[in-house]
Amino acid sequence: MHNGLVTDFYQLTMAQGLWRIGAQDVPCVFDFTFRKNPFAGGYTVVAGVEHAAHFLEGFTYGAEEIDYLRSTGTFAEDFLAWLADLRFTGSIYAMPEGSVAFPGEVLVRVEAPKAQALLIETALTMIMNHESLIATKARRIRTVAPHDSLMEFGLRRAQGESAGHYGARAAIVGGFDSTSNVEAARRFGLKAVGTMAHSWVMSFSDELEAFREYARQYENAILLVDTYHTLESGVPHAITVFEELRAAGRLPAQYGIRLDSGDLAYLSRRAREMLDAAGFSDAVITASNDLDEYLVRSLKEQGAAINAWGIGTKLITADGTSALGGVYKLAAQEENGKLIPKMKFSDNPEKMTNPGHKDTRRFYDRESGKMITDVVCLVDEHISEEREYELVSHPYRWRRKRLAPGAYYVRNMLRPVIRYGQPVYDWPSLEEIAAYADEQVGRLWPEYTRLDNPEIMEVNISPKLQVLKDKLIEQNLQTE
Repeated sequence: MHNGLVTDFYQLTMAQGLWRIGAQDVPCVFDFTFRKNPFAGGYTVVAGVEHAAHFLEGFTYGAEEIDYLRSTGTFAEDFLAWLADLRFTGSIYAMPEGSVAFPGEVLVRVEAPKAQALLIETALTMIMNHESLIATKARRIRTVAPHDSLMEFGLRRAQGESAGHYGARAAIVGGFDSTSNVEAARRFGLKAVGTMAHSWVMSFSDELEAFREYARQYENAILLVDTYHTLESGVPHAITVFEELRAAGRLPAQYGIRLDSGDLAYLSRRAREMLDAAGFSDAVITASNDLDEYLVRSLKEQGAAINAWGIGTKLITADGTSALGGVYKLAAQEENGKLIPKMKFSDNPEKMTNPGHKDTRRFYDRESGKMITDVVCLVDEHISEEREYELVSHPYRWRRKRLAPGAYYVRNMLRPVIRYGQPVYDWPSLEEIAAYADEQVGRLWPEYTRLDNPEIMEVNISPKLQVLKDKLIEQNLQTE
């Protein structure tokens, strides 16, 4: 499959413009960053790196794609011939999936010939924006249900097939346990889950017969109890089936009920009492029905006896934030054999970029292991953990904090994924990624993970980078 047309038209016109002046292979550096955490939260979870890398490994134009571009009347034959032979030969450095990230820092650094860097922009940002958004939503739900089973149920409400599949994977990165999406489960090695819908129950002469038949055929006896009357018939009929299974020695390791409507807090408490009284204290109570992190938290505060959650629409559509809003900006470009820093200026300070060839370094408190801050710095900067380091808040440079020697340690957050077009990263399993995400969130103080009015991590820029930025600002003022 050729994927080169997964781009915006102006990327192609710019690439041809560079090609016409012989500048298509000028080495440059682009940064992928974002300006604001989604869902008014205190962090963002990085996802989509593996998807983006595999996309770039196969970035090509086939005969059909070239024929389409020819039909637009915009592109020269020599340029189309150049596109037909194009392969991505650049390098990608990225934060590992599952990392927590913060506004203003570099999540992905692209080092590539200029035209290639332009042509991949749209796909890379699309993938990272979408999957990081869903992973962040999932992590917020995991935060309020730290010990419960979380199931992704969103495919039928997803905004397209690909969004459903990759959204399911991103949910696992964010801390979910399983998905109802069978194709995503096959493709990514996820756990596929699901039992019945109301139509199963209504396909039989009565509810008890429907439950009995399902339990006869399958060991996963999670029975949907709200088709008719939850407490008057649904739960009692489920208990009858569980008693029959127990008497026959067939009660499965995992069994229980699912609630999909009504007052979930009240119904789950009453169902718990009924199940416990019948000797089924280990029966699972699952809830679904337009749930999100706020409703899950509210139900827990109301004492709901729910220990498994099926989250669909509001997860897969990232309800509350329509897009992450990540951006991809030129940071440096080779001129006369030297890599020259580049900076975007704007009347809106939030849209001004940090220039140069950069890394993101994460500072941890050595005693507690908690994150202190992230610092955006130039790649050639060495930070000694045995020396005092002064953090200068950006953009509030009068706010400063000194870290004592030996009181902190530093990690570089950007890892090489592709070098000169060749994959170099040993991809972890999704289980390993989810465990890493757990560890990352555990390094945040609770103030950053709360849903309402969280603290926002300050992302600092190094003194050396600040000097460079000030110099470019001054140069820009002098040329106006």
